[in-house]
Amino acid sequence: MHEFDALQAIRHDGGAMTYAELDVLSDSVAEGLAVLGVRPGDAVGLQLPNIPEFVVAYFGILKTGAVVVPLNPLLKAREVAYCLGGSRARALITWTPVAEEAVKGAAQAGVADVFAAGVACPAAAPFTDLIEPAADRRPLAPTEGSDTAAIVFTSGTTGVPKGAELTHLQLYMNADIPGRLFDVRADDVVLTILPMFHVFGLSSILNVAARFGCTLSLVPRFDAGAALEAIQRDRGTIFEGVPTMLVAVLEHPGLDRYDTSSLRVAISGGAAIPAHVLDAFEERFGVIVLEGYGLTETASTTTFNISAGERRAYSVGKPIWGTETQIWDEQGNRLPPGRDNVGELVTRGFHVMKGYHGQPEATAEAMAGGWLHTGDLGYVDEDGFFFIIDRKKELIIRGGYNVYPREVEEILYHHPAVAEAAVVGVPDARLGEEVAAYVSLKPGEPATRAELIAYCKDRLAVYKYPRYVEIRDTLPKTANGKIAKLELVRT
Repeated sequence: MHEFDALQAIRHDGGAMTYAELDVLSDSVAEGLAVLGVRPGDAVGLQLPNIPEFVVAYFGILKTGAVVVPLNPLLKAREVAYCLGGSRARALITWTPVAEEAVKGAAQAGVADVFAAGVACPAAAPFTDLIEPAADRRPLAPTEGSDTAAIVFTSGTTGVPKGAELTHLQLYMNADIPGRLFDVRADDVVLTILPMFHVFGLSSILNVAARFGCTLSLVPRFDAGAALEAIQRDRGTIFEGVPTMLVAVLEHPGLDRYDTSSLRVAISGGAAIPAHVLDAFEERFGVIVLEGYGLTETASTTTFNISAGERRAYSVGKPIWGTETQIWDEQGNRLPPGRDNVGELVTRGFHVMKGYHGQPEATAEAMAGGWLHTGDLGYVDEDGFFFIIDRKKELIIRGGYNVYPREVEEILYHHPAVAEAAVVGVPDARLGEEVAAYVSLKPGEPATRAELIAYCKDRLAVYKYPRYVEIRDTLPKTANGKIAKLELVRT
């Protein structure tokens, strides 16, 4: 018996599952897929929210030597077809509430075998068909570290989604090294509010938990109240999320009713966290917030802050072991340290993807010169800590002056009425681009557009403050909880 077998792998509102039970169930999925004809190297779509079936299916697919293709359950048929076709998927495991769209998409991509987790539905075969007890325990299919383990599609905010090929070695190292950095232990309970179909949730939560034998506290869909309930119910010790999730938990009206004393550390990633939010979260919960940085193309983690004693507040930390990260100018020259030397982050090492599946030209462009060009702007200080300023493609050029949206957002977040803020560039006939801000307000905290413009004008250079401010009830979010700036511009 393995030392981890009796430990709980999963806790959820319907019960719990040990690692031994997870091992047996995932063996059964592997057997079921093999009966279908799935062989090592074949791709299998996995379109589920944060429910136990995701974890069972994920490891079952990997045990066959097949490639996991995680998909957002909210995708429409056309999008499902694009991802399944682009990855040459052999089968799809989906979720009953979205099975109708999933089956349409699978049919368009020529995928005949579709299984749905949840209550029975006529559109697809039940997931339980795949988890009939296996007659014999199958040995793991042999794989090499360089073999593709997952094809994770980018969000497509700058064009059509691309499938990043991540290897077994990359996923293992991105679980092992970051997990060691923030001292994950077998008795930890990791709040799983980030979707596991996204690289952050897949690599930095699910794989980390499996590597160290700790427990996943599953929340199927993020809601601040549900997150707080899970922390209290399961005695959660590690909170991992994107900044908007930290904001939502801080602003929850019933926050004080929940016992969150079990928390020992919080991890923020996916987007730059406003300094105001970091400070408020640390003060309210009495834990340190460690910020990291990564992309789908780097299997989640590129840089990370290590601990309270070895971090630089408001930075995304230093490159993890086995990787390099630098700041380059437009000509490809490495920039020296200093906050005035802003350039593009480039990185290389074991964490960088094999490439975009079936897209050699896009791969060559992204990895020109042997370095992954991230599209993110930042600088490095004299001690080697990296700071993210903004997305290169989100830089606003107003009348020839560079405006970094994050700097304006930081000012807005300091206004007592502002709950969320997003700053974008909008076309302007005279200046090329103008600065526009979209905000949502805290409950019971009124503010006017004129007031917010004046607030920014008093605190920013004349070319930086927003001339347009729109107040909305809520700001749209991507699947992993980041503010969807592209959608803001379109609406």
